[in-house]
Amino acid sequence: MLTRKQSELLRFIHERLKETGVPPSFDEMKDALFLRSKSGIHRLIIALEERGFIRRLPNRARALEVLRLPDSSTPADSSRSKRFAPSVIEGTLGRVRAWVQSDSGDDLERSTISIPVMGRIAAGTPIAALQNRSHTISLPPDMLPPGDYYALEVRGDSMIDAGIFDNDTVVIRKQDTAETGDIVVALIDDEEATLKRLRRRGASIALEAANPAYETRIFGPDRVRIQGKLVNLVRKY
Repeated sequence: MLTRKQSELLRFIHERLKETGVPPSFDEMKDALFLRSKSGIHRLIIALEERGFIRRLPNRARALEVLRLPDSSTPADSSRSKRFAPSVIEGTLGRVRAWVQSDSGDDLERSTISIPVMGRIAAGTPIAALQNRSHTISLPPDMLPPGDYYALEVRGDSMIDAGIFDNDTVVIRKQDTAETGDIVVALIDDEEATLKRLRRRGASIALEAANPAYETRIFGPDRVRIQGKLVNLVRKY
């Protein structure tokens, strides 16, 4: 599933390539989508590339190739494309149980990590987070770096350009520090939590949305506590 802006950009690139054989410039894409800066276009292109809709050709300026359109079930060239596939997670931390089918067709038990879903997190206007555990999801250990984890259900659309949509479930590694650029669960004034990209601006902390409709919010360091870092997500179709 693509966001409206991602779909608009993909079709604009596709039509321009059909007409001229040359991809549009970043300025042309920015103007066509009525965005204020080229950084928004850059994020959209990365999202489209991660999902396998376009490919950037190396060592060539403005070189983009459309691999497939949203209504196409398969890439134009599946041998060359790199399709985005959110990790499908189902189902209390420390419990280990899952199955994989062997070559003979038998079900063999293998380990998974069960992760508690602790409520809802806002990708938009901050709401309360880390509520009582509602259920669990399970993920193979090789898909997670070392650490302790919890999950939260996303509400809001402020992170759509980072590929995080309303009703997604985000998997969070518990940690109280983060680097600039990390997507984190940030607790504001010990009352409200939100999912945003962290930016450090001197002694201040900026919580940056990935949607141009939302403003970046800046706080003093004593007002924000990091509750964890995004490491994976789950999407239901």
